[in-house]
Amino acid sequence: MRRRPGPSARLKLTLSYAGFILLAGALLLAVVWGYVLRYLPDNSRGLLGINPNRSVVLHVFVPAAASALAFLLVFGLVGGWFLAGRMLAPLTRITAAARTAARGSLSHRIAMEGRQDEFRELADAFDTMLERLESHVAEEQRFAANASHELRTPLAVSKALLDVARSDPTGDRRELVERLHTVNTRAIDLTEALLLLGRGDRRDFAREPVDLSLLAEEAAETLLPLAERRGITLDVTGGPAQVSGSATLLLRVVTNLVQNAVVHNLPSGGTVVVHTGTGAGGTSVLRVENTGDPLSPELVPTLTEPFRRGAERVRTDEHAGVGLGLALVASVVRAHDGTLGLAPRPAGGLVVTVRLPGAPR
Repeated sequence: MRRRPGPSARLKLTLSYAGFILLAGALLLAVVWGYVLRYLPDNSRGLLGINPNRSVVLHVFVPAAASALAFLLVFGLVGGWFLAGRMLAPLTRITAAARTAARGSLSHRIAMEGRQDEFRELADAFDTMLERLESHVAEEQRFAANASHELRTPLAVSKALLDVARSDPTGDRRELVERLHTVNTRAIDLTEALLLLGRGDRRDFAREPVDLSLLAEEAAETLLPLAERRGITLDVTGGPAQVSGSATLLLRVVTNLVQNAVVHNLPSGGTVVVHTGTGAGGTSVLRVENTGDPLSPELVPTLTEPFRRGAERVRTDEHAGVGLGLALVASVVRAHDGTLGLAPRPAGGLVVTVRLPGAPR
């Protein structure tokens, strides 16, 4: 939005300062007139028969007063311009930093020194905003690059399969169809996960009463055949946990957590425990705990990054996933004003705890 040009803040402060000085000088002269000159007699004998009288004093006083007011005006303008420049110098630095950021350079920081005044607080808040914005932009760039790479892989595989089939018309068509189906399914799963991830961040879903315990039972029932094939014991414990949110997104959260717990487990004889209940402050808690290989404390916080797979947790079978499981969980939990906690188990495996605000009763 374009605005009409006007006086700068420095000029306004200068004029205000000069006007205040001029007004103070005029009031001082008015006080002198009111309490001194008014008591001087206007006759040839003056006060107590001693000159000067009022006419003589006025003749001398008025030019001197006018000169004093002119001096105060000049002094106010010069001093006000200098003081306004000193006071607005931090604002100039902040403006320069904002323009640098507008050109795309988010690494610049004001780093203002000095005491903690209003300008210092504004500069620190601006630096914090730039730091978060730079981190967010870098994360989005990594996400876009990884998403492009992940989406390109199934497309490249499909193209390679079709090229082989075209060069060898006598090949096994059924095997080609099965492999193309597998690749296409993976691409669809990735695309749906990306759509859900974007939907969760927008928070444009309708909210309804949801019981996490029912979602946990549904997810466990769906994934029980997978757990049995892998020799994993899957248990659901706890009680009701009422929240307000999207049943579809929250079911995806529970399903992703349980599937990750089953897939990233021991080769056989492992366990997965899904627990629901209420916590402190009326929050609803979902906890998914599984056995598995030991995880380093440095690796655990990175597991919620999109397409980030810990080296110890990579699987190459049909349940390898698309690398968005915990990222999608974190996004949906954040959209529901909840918190997601990950902690490695001392004996190996992971404990994932989701805390959501309880539904009002």
